[in-house]
Amino acid sequence: MNITRREALALSASALAIAPVRSQADEASLYAAARAEKEVVWYTTLIVNQAVRPLIDAFQAKYPGVTVRYNRADSVPTAIKIIDESRAGSPQADVFDGIETEPPVAAAGFVAPYVSAHAGLYPPALRDPNGLWIATNLYFLTPGYNTSLVKPSEAPKTLDDLLDPRWKGKIVWSNARSAGGPIFVGSVLKHLGEDKGMVWLEKFSKQQVVNAYITARAVLDQVIAGEYPLALAIFNHHAVLSAQKGAPVDWIKLNPIAAPMQVTSLIKNCAHPNAGKLLIDFIASEQGQKVLAGADYLPAMPSVEAKTPGLKPEKGDFTPLYFPPDVLGRDGDRWDQIYKDLFR
Repeated sequence: MNITRREALALSASALAIAPVRSQADEASLYAAARAEKEVVWYTTLIVNQAVRPLIDAFQAKYPGVTVRYNRADSVPTAIKIIDESRAGSPQADVFDGIETEPPVAAAGFVAPYVSAHAGLYPPALRDPNGLWIATNLYFLTPGYNTSLVKPSEAPKTLDDLLDPRWKGKIVWSNARSAGGPIFVGSVLKHLGEDKGMVWLEKFSKQQVVNAYITARAVLDQVIAGEYPLALAIFNHHAVLSAQKGAPVDWIKLNPIAAPMQVTSLIKNCAHPNAGKLLIDFIASEQGQKVLAGADYLPAMPSVEAKTPGLKPEKGDFTPLYFPPDVLGRDGDRWDQIYKDLFR
């Protein structure tokens, strides 16, 4: 029988608590159980050559005898696949990740609570209190601008700066919910409050923001090419990576800085639960987080720096507005509708 997300939370709340990093004996016991299962299947949204393979190589080197198999797809098709397989009574994967994958899978009752051995090293905003997910990497959505077209002194520094007539028709963003116009709408509403936020968004809608039906990365590429001087809701690390290759681009610390997160979860009734837990623990560990940092991702563990430290709030001197998966799942449809009503 399927249960709702709320019911799953209620069932698990009394049984789970955030624990400190577990002992080597506990890790050894989990590893022994994982070796008996021989493999773990991971449904991931990460880029294969950039992150998936390095993580698998490091995991299998540390835990020989446990083979990782993976399937790569975006959040929505991954969620559909997990739900369909689980409803058929034969979940094919053990672990999954994504920005928007967890809410529908949890609502369908197919997430197994598991508190990672490393959960105590993460702040509450980056882990589910009931063990349904733990953040493994972060994204910070900021404006990005072409430095050949816009001087740093002229770049907008506040929301009200975006209302300047000089930007009318010259701002572009993606239509993607978790990295584009909809989440920007949500961040403004969270930052200013519903009433003041809607007033500001009504004013901003007169700026004729260009909707691009492409990824946030592709939007930034258009800015780099000079098609637009300014983009909103691009990933700040993409701007830095491009600038390091000589592109005329930079990012701006303009509040609110929306911070959706990649989270990792265990699938209910999976075939290899111990190997799944071991993989989650590894990705959330300091070693796993350093692998992600080395792959130019932004690791979620606060103590692990990004390759460019200033991209994370601990060294970048900015305050992000975190968007955990349950918030995206609860409010995303409404933000998307506001975006469509005002900006399309």
